[in-house]
Amino acid sequence: MKQKKIPMRQCLGCREHKPKRELIRVVRSPEGVISLDFRGKSPGRGAYVCPSPDCFARVRKSRALERTFECAIPDEIYEALEKELEETPIEHE
Repeated sequence: MKQKKIPMRQCLGCREHKPKRELIRVVRSPEGVISLDFRGKSPGRGAYVCPSPDCFARVRKSRALERTFECAIPDEIYEALEKELEETPIEHE
């Protein structure tokens, strides 16, 4: 029996490749709205971050999301993402 391929993605913080389901997707929608996508199905450009505060802090400090999405990301967005990250447990479907 053929084993199903596990999609791997790279965390912007630690740069490690991990299974997509273990990472949090940050998405820029076609309208330019930045948000967290816990299901991994929202339309738009995605970037992945480990669900750890350390990785998120590294992403913020290195401005990796700005480079990935090629747009300025205001501090309010980071603060909202950080708050949402703390409050929302990772869901595995």
